[in-house]
Amino acid sequence: MPALYLNSLSRRAALGACALALTALAPLAAHAATAPATGAPIKLALVESLSGSFANTGEAVFRNVAWAIERVNGRGGVALPPSAGGNRPLQLVRYDSKGQNEEALSALRAAIDDGARVILQGNSSATAAVLIEAINKHNQREPDKRVLFLNYSAVDPILTNEKCSFWHFRFDAHADMRMAALMDVMREDQALQRVYLIGQDYSFGQAVLREARRQLGAQRPDVAIVGDELHPVGRVKDFAPYAVKIKASGAQAVITGNWGNDLTLLVKAAREVGYEGMFYTFYGNALGAPAALGDAGVGRVVAVADWLPNVPTAGSRAFYQAFRERFPKPQDDYVHMRMQLMVESLAQAIERAASTDAAAVARALEGAQVSLFGQGGRVRAQDHQFQQTLVVGVMDRLGAPGVQFDVEGSGYGFRVVRQIAAEQAAQPSSCRMQRP
Repeated sequence: MPALYLNSLSRRAALGACALALTALAPLAAHAATAPATGAPIKLALVESLSGSFANTGEAVFRNVAWAIERVNGRGGVALPPSAGGNRPLQLVRYDSKGQNEEALSALRAAIDDGARVILQGNSSATAAVLIEAINKHNQREPDKRVLFLNYSAVDPILTNEKCSFWHFRFDAHADMRMAALMDVMREDQALQRVYLIGQDYSFGQAVLREARRQLGAQRPDVAIVGDELHPVGRVKDFAPYAVKIKASGAQAVITGNWGNDLTLLVKAAREVGYEGMFYTFYGNALGAPAALGDAGVGRVVAVADWLPNVPTAGSRAFYQAFRERFPKPQDDYVHMRMQLMVESLAQAIERAASTDAAAVARALEGAQVSLFGQGGRVRAQDHQFQQTLVVGVMDRLGAPGVQFDVEGSGYGFRVVRQIAAEQAAQPSSCRMQRP
């Protein structure tokens, strides 16, 4: 990896020792370079699990955000007036939360001390909640060092409802939005009569199962829930007992919000015990899940996302092919359109604000609209929830109709079966935001 990013530990001394200067990479073909960025870097702190059970998810995020930053820097960085530093590059700094909330809070403090004014995190709603609370307090105590929190994956609905914050913006569809998209497909499966609910035992996993129960009751009251359980996050190494119970229950489908190894190990165990039902998932489209299922997943694994590689447009194909050229290793193949749109939104908001002040940038982000490669969305000012099209895909073999691209070199991809417009995917919010 070029000397574009700072790999950081939570210890302050290590931060100083590891500091690297930011340099712009060559621009992507789709974006011609303008005047080079010569001003002081604008530091973005990635606070994520970069070691432990979910290190693969953290590294996937890093690749996506790094690529988005390369695009911005390749066209000259963020254009600011001379009084605000002129053209300034974005700098991504890595902080390993080790999957622990206390480590994440320590990383937040170190990032702020190190000059970061934008915090990026997403791979845990529980961590996102504690970061929101800490940032609210920090910004009130130290208005000269206020920071923004951009969330790309923490999808507990409470984060843009009861716990909404002026300083927090979510660029992923929250769990209720994702569940509604899956339910749009499940509603048409009249043969479905029995489902099993399983999830990770923390705020997000609990929210997924709660919403699954609510939406099934409202839209498919004829479907019986034959299993409903939570398991420890990131600590189960053998999901065979869970898979045996799922098979024995007679469930025709599993609904799960599991992600990372908790999903991969679950679907692998299901295959090994001979479970032949459907999997309705939030994240079944990558990070080892398709390869773990193999042919057993064809036609039976459903995933909802903000975007999938096989979205049938020329812009989508160009976007995915550009990512694969930048990261050609099959194991690095987990690309998120929303993370690209998040960085683009930030860069444009800084330019509109003509400042890096957190409050000014936040106001510029409210109502921001952004598009890239034919995909786009807007930030809803009421709750800072990004509104975008959602897609639902079904796993199939590479080369099958609608499957031009596989994932992670597995030989399996996801055929898009439903595209849900942003207006249809939107959900009401109970946010009562306090603005400075």
